[in-house]
Amino acid sequence: MSVLIISGLSKNYGKVKALQKLDLIVESGQVLGLLGPNGSGKTTTLGIILGIIRQDEGSFEWFENQYGEQHRLKIGAILETPNFYPYLNADDNLDIVRHIKHEEQTDFDNLLTLVNLKERRKSKFSTYSLGMKQRLAIAATLIGNPDVVIFDEPTNGLDPQGIAEVRTILKRIADTGKTVIMASHILDEVEKICSHVAIIKSGQLLASGPVGAIVNNDITIELAAENMEKLKQFLSRLDVVKSMFDNGKIMEIGVSADTDFTAINKLAFENGITLSHFVARKKRLETEFLEITSTSK
Repeated sequence: MSVLIISGLSKNYGKVKALQKLDLIVESGQVLGLLGPNGSGKTTTLGIILGIIRQDEGSFEWFENQYGEQHRLKIGAILETPNFYPYLNADDNLDIVRHIKHEEQTDFDNLLTLVNLKERRKSKFSTYSLGMKQRLAIAATLIGNPDVVIFDEPTNGLDPQGIAEVRTILKRIADTGKTVIMASHILDEVEKICSHVAIIKSGQLLASGPVGAIVNNDITIELAAENMEKLKQFLSRLDVVKSMFDNGKIMEIGVSADTDFTAINKLAFENGITLSHFVARKKRLETEFLEITSTSK
């Protein structure tokens, strides 16, 4: 089932085009990363689909409209900075969220265990670190057992330990089968958590699909030898080489994932070339993202 269908969304703030004809479909069970630099339109997109911001053009539909206006009860979301009552503890703050969502009962024990706050549940929110505040917000989104959870820059401002903790929690949530939509400008975060990615820049969708499809399976091999010119000529004759780049000290070639690396090394030796450097590495989302965004206007 299509959880969310976005069709031609546009939003302008004066002369600034925050979104330009955005089309996107999110299927049930996907963990979608809205990936783009700051100011690319990610938060605007989330604000529109949550009913907080009104679009100038286009439309969106939740759950193929089977819940009508009640679709909001099926969604948990954090948009920008989480806000709670500073003088209340975790239980009391979550209880307020429970009332707002019209939930009769919620097992706060399980939620606070999930986000590693059970030991600090009776501490005032004002005493929490930034990471703890973010984790409480994640717990609040799960009240009512929503089908979809939405997070806007969930690790923004956190230290490395806080980022790792939030990442682990988000992966646990994704493993339950919920549909997750997460806006982020951190490539490593999206690559480690998400099953699908939509790359946005200047309000335009540049690419979307499974992370494995956006990041192709080609392997980059770094090579070096004493005679770099001879190495370059040798590599230019190999049929397996899809691309080649010479940075002066190291040759970089692109080959398919099923290429026999040992054969390249052996063939080079047979042609009188002893390799002093040979490193194979898989292409990462970071490389793909930079290539996609740098070629867009």
